[in-house]
Amino acid sequence: MEAADLDQINTLLDTDSELRERIKDQVNEFDKKTRLMVATLNKIHFTPPDTISALLDTVKSVIVGCQSVTKGLAEIVPPNQFWRWKDMWSNSLKTAVFASVLVEYLSSGQLAGLQQVSDQLGMREEWKDRVSLTVEDYLHGVISVVNELSRLAVNSVTLGNFDQPIKISHFVKELFAGFSMLNLKNDTLRRRFDSLKYDMKKIEEVVYDVSLRKLATVPIVPST
Repeated sequence: MEAADLDQINTLLDTDSELRERIKDQVNEFDKKTRLMVATLNKIHFTPPDTISALLDTVKSVIVGCQSVTKGLAEIVPPNQFWRWKDMWSNSLKTAVFASVLVEYLSSGQLAGLQQVSDQLGMREEWKDRVSLTVEDYLHGVISVVNELSRLAVNSVTLGNFDQPIKISHFVKELFAGFSMLNLKNDTLRRRFDSLKYDMKKIEEVVYDVSLRKLATVPIVPST
């Protein structure tokens, strides 16, 4: 191998190494924000319903803060290199999706869609070749929300909120029906979808107990 070729290779390696470190700095900042959101959202399991809105507002402000990270990544990642580097921030992004979707459900009872979450995290169409929210990452975040809601269904009863498990059950059943219509080719995603059956069973057990004791005030939708 010629000396000129070696020099060129070393230059490329140094450039890649420098770029990786710059991306890592942004990802570390992303991780800090997602850890804060998860820690804050964990409090929903022991926060009375009438004070939970303040907790959600705290998380919403952190979600907005994530926009600076996505902007930073868009400025660093070279054009058309999204798929080369996305794995570096994929876990952080899935967690941010989880937080965004969970906050929306707890605020409105609705599912935050892919575009809505993407907008909340500051993604822009012109950045899609550098940083964007993929369907797979969005779905992973949604599944994580169901995992968390199955836990919340149990803890809500402890707090005396007997209607919450039934509302959660309605929401999760609709989500499961939607997932069932998707052609999931990603093996990891498909396995995680299969795990939703266990979450649904856990929620249904709570709903059954609440129903048996006649504690709830909202109607229960029968299983289909």
